[in-house]
Amino acid sequence: MLRTVEGIYRDGRIELSEMPMDVKEARVIVTFLPRDGPIDLRARGIDESQAADLRRRLRTIAEDWDRPEMDVYNEP
Repeated sequence: MLRTVEGIYRDGRIELSEMPMDVKEARVIVTFLPRDGPIDLRARGIDESQAADLRRRLRTIAEDWDRPEMDVYNEP
């Protein structure tokens, strides 16, 4: 199952904000996010009300998305 954990890159090291449960060893992908302010929704072609609607609609599938049996869709 894919898991996302926020952290901070500092002095060549990554400090996680929380320790992932049930993960002893795993491959990782690190994405560096910009430090500056909020996401520019307009640059992504949506406004605040559309973003709020999208968050509301995606919340309904979040529990199903995180179920262990959904891992089958992550396999090559």
